[in-house]
Amino acid sequence: MSKIYDDLKRADQPRYGNNVVSSGLRVKGELSGDEDLLVDGNIEGQVQLGNGVLTIGAKGKIVADVMAREIVVYGDATGNLVAQDRIQIKKDGSVVGDLTTARIMIEDGAYFKGSIEIVRQTTDTAARQKSSQPVPATAAPADSQPH
Repeated sequence: MSKIYDDLKRADQPRYGNNVVSSGLRVKGELSGDEDLLVDGNIEGQVQLGNGVLTIGAKGKIVADVMAREIVVYGDATGNLVAQDRIQIKKDGSVVGDLTTARIMIEDGAYFKGSIEIVRQTTDTAARQKSSQPVPATAAPADSQPH
């Protein structure tokens, strides 16, 4: 039982490794990589993390366009955020910019100004092929449309 508890507790904690922009640090320019990153300082420019998770800490401030697998905002973000999996804006977080993601979570108390585009992820090849095929221009009764 304690192993399950430990695994669940560990899954709740973010994984940053040694990749931290701590408070007092300021990065200006392009930041790219494929690992998780915690930002408690300031970043200005562009951030691309590929499969990484970007966490903007409570003291963090980003003025940048961001692309990552997942983005979690506890601090302030200004710019367009694109996440393949999910964007989370926590209760004290603030985002000004457009969001593009498959899943979104905005907690009560969070500030958000911008637009949200939800993109559906297709995981199997058949679904991708089906979605790329042309749709016939014939009308069908409303109750026969797929949902």
